[in-house]
Amino acid sequence: MAKAKTDEPKQLLEREYIVPLRKGWLKVPKYKRANKAVKTLKEFIARHMKIYDSDLRKVKIDIILNNELRFRGMKKPPAKIKVKAIKFDDGIVRVELVDVPEHIKFARLREEKSKKVEVKKKVEEKVEKKTEEEKKEKSDEEVTDKEKKEETKNLEDTKTKKEEKKVVKETKPKTKVKQASKDKGVKIQRKALAR
Repeated sequence: MAKAKTDEPKQLLEREYIVPLRKGWLKVPKYKRANKAVKTLKEFIARHMKIYDSDLRKVKIDIILNNELRFRGMKKPPAKIKVKAIKFDDGIVRVELVDVPEHIKFARLREEKSKKVEVKKKVEEKVEKKTEEEKKEKSDEEVTDKEKKEETKNLEDTKTKKEEKKVVKETKPKTKVKQASKDKGVKIQRKALAR
């Protein structure tokens, strides 16, 4: 049986590590140091959390942790960092920063609140759309009833008008009048304008 999308993977293992990054990023040029720090972190987590085949694609780094690694620029990443690694039953390991700075906590709370407000607005809009559709259906039914009544009235009116026209035609004499033809002998030719 396939798992439903709403089922979240179960948490198998949770550990905290202080990861040494300096040994990794000292081996590469300065402009590649932050990238190497990220790779060193992933390799460390893959080794210690027992990921099959040391597949680095199964290690997912949190946005805040990534920003912290690159905070001082590409050329000077931190020498070590304290992280929390959580392994799930589907084989994916999520890595988060342990000591999140206060200003980032507040920013994250603000984002969560705004997301909640957006979700509430979307729910309200859906409810409003449903009520509007129901109102339109009811009004459409009323309009169709009115249109049917108007059509029947129009049909009756057209029938009476046709009958009146027949009566008028019968009373008119049937004589044909010839129209005088116009003079066809003279043709006007266009001439170019003089320069």
